[in-house]
Amino acid sequence: MVEKMEERPKKQPKEGNKNRNKPEHGERRTSENGLGGGDRKRLDPQTVDYYRRVCDMLNEGFTEDEEKVLFVDNVLREMEEQATMVAMDKIGSVALQKLLPFASVAQAGKVLSLLAGEAGSDLKTVSCDRCGGHIIESALRQMSRWTDNSPSEEEPLATTEDNAPEDCGNLEEQVLSLSNVVRENVLEFIKNAHGSHVVRTLVQVLAGCVAPPRTDYRPGVKDKNATPTLTDFEAPVSFWYELKNLSACLMENVNVCVTDSNASHVLQMMLTVCHRKRPKLLKQMNKSIMGYLCGISSAPGVSPLFVFFKDQTGSRLLETVIQCSHKALLRNLYKCHLKKNLVDLALHPIANYPVQKFIAASANLKVFPKVFNEIVEGLEAIMAAERMGVVTQLAKSCVEQEETQGPLLQHLLQAFHCAEPASRHTASLPLFLSLYTYELCYPTDASEDETPLKNPLEVICYHGSCLVQSLAKFKDRSLLMNSVHSLSPSELLALGSHQMGSHALQALVATSSDKSKGKFLRKIMGTYVQLACSRNGSRFLEALWNSATVSQRQSIAEELLPSETQLRADRYGRHIWPKFGLTHFGKRKAHWMEIQTGESKKRKMFSDILE
Repeated sequence: MVEKMEERPKKQPKEGNKNRNKPEHGERRTSENGLGGGDRKRLDPQTVDYYRRVCDMLNEGFTEDEEKVLFVDNVLREMEEQATMVAMDKIGSVALQKLLPFASVAQAGKVLSLLAGEAGSDLKTVSCDRCGGHIIESALRQMSRWTDNSPSEEEPLATTEDNAPEDCGNLEEQVLSLSNVVRENVLEFIKNAHGSHVVRTLVQVLAGCVAPPRTDYRPGVKDKNATPTLTDFEAPVSFWYELKNLSACLMENVNVCVTDSNASHVLQMMLTVCHRKRPKLLKQMNKSIMGYLCGISSAPGVSPLFVFFKDQTGSRLLETVIQCSHKALLRNLYKCHLKKNLVDLALHPIANYPVQKFIAASANLKVFPKVFNEIVEGLEAIMAAERMGVVTQLAKSCVEQEETQGPLLQHLLQAFHCAEPASRHTASLPLFLSLYTYELCYPTDASEDETPLKNPLEVICYHGSCLVQSLAKFKDRSLLMNSVHSLSPSELLALGSHQMGSHALQALVATSSDKSKGKFLRKIMGTYVQLACSRNGSRFLEALWNSATVSQRQSIAEELLPSETQLRADRYGRHIWPKFGLTHFGKRKAHWMEIQTGESKKRKMFSDILE
């Protein structure tokens, strides 16, 4: 296999095909980002074809580890003389991205040193290239393996050197060298669309945490996971000092980070990793950022922060600052800036997002009741402006503050016009789910000769479902459960089969008392088969089953058993049949009861421990 890769037969050009738009080997093309001194050389077609076959070989895999080690070593040797050109080529970049996870830590360090050129002069050019930046990131991520004594799944088994910490020397040196280049050219890096991604990965590695590699190797493809999960590793001591130096460099250019979108994302990543690994450094950075934002001149009587709350780039940075802030900063933020202005900011199309983060961050603070009282006074106006994210976040925060739960429910009833008379309370669940007021859905004296009334259960929305799911965690849920019991079996079937309604109904019923759950199950009796044969209903029915008592499970099984043919033929129902053990129930009922009783006792025991 390796021998085949080493053979690079010359490709015969077709007659008449002059390829006027493709420069031959040695010709130059204009750099896409204009960095690094203008033009650059391009790989010849034969070399591009070689790296295309490298990709194919990596996709096929290897039968032996020795073959894999030899293959990686040969490819890396092949690219030594033109490493920068390979990294900045579309096909070459993809090949190296796939190859680096198979390379040793020492080999990853060598790749970085080759890309750096003399005295690191080429690092900025490669990092700010749409293809080269991906290679720098991939090489940086290999730092997470520097302490591994045993080879990983993607690491060669038969290397001549063990991956002990000392083998990382070259890679550690290259990471520090890159960080030094970044600090010397910080604005060029953080303002560049591709260079800023390299700096973000560098920040992660210096802090000792790394995001998973991108699943799509094509340059320029956005990562679907906007907030990737970080995995911690033990970073060298030198990285801790370098992280502080890099953070100081960003703070010197905080004015750019506040206004430039790419630079803002770099600073946000710095705050995120410091919140995870360096809380003292985070505290200093947050204090400096807030000091800068509050020090900008503004109109008399208006907080300078409001300009950034309402700015798309500034608001995103403020969201991260609020999420990562300590208690004293949050209290000061409310006392000096947000007090008596929360509703106005919540109504703004951009400012409402940092307000949501502040409501979430203040949930466990003594200041939250004041925040709550201020928000609920403008609750109806906020809902009318369709800023439902603020309302759902307020409900989530009230789960942590029991004394605010009752008042929130009352304000919601008033906002949906179903507070008075008390007979309207039974309509609360459909109204909350649809976000419609009472007059739009139910007949009143004022609704005669007007537009036709709407069925709220036919227009269930995402934010309505999220609101009910949060309210389901309140201590007193009697109002919503009474509303559930007032619905007809057909309405409950429609709700349980709805994509978003089923989640809300599950949150209410599955966690209710056995008595209330039994009342609900008796009401929907006769609809179990329809639920089992529904995409969302089958998931809802399974959740009910997992929280039901043995007698309740028996009643469900008795109704489903005669419909064996229908359930087994349905794409969703066929999964319900084995999960509920219905074959066992029909043939060995006594044994089935013993199994269910044991599971019920085990579930109750673990729930008591968790509580």
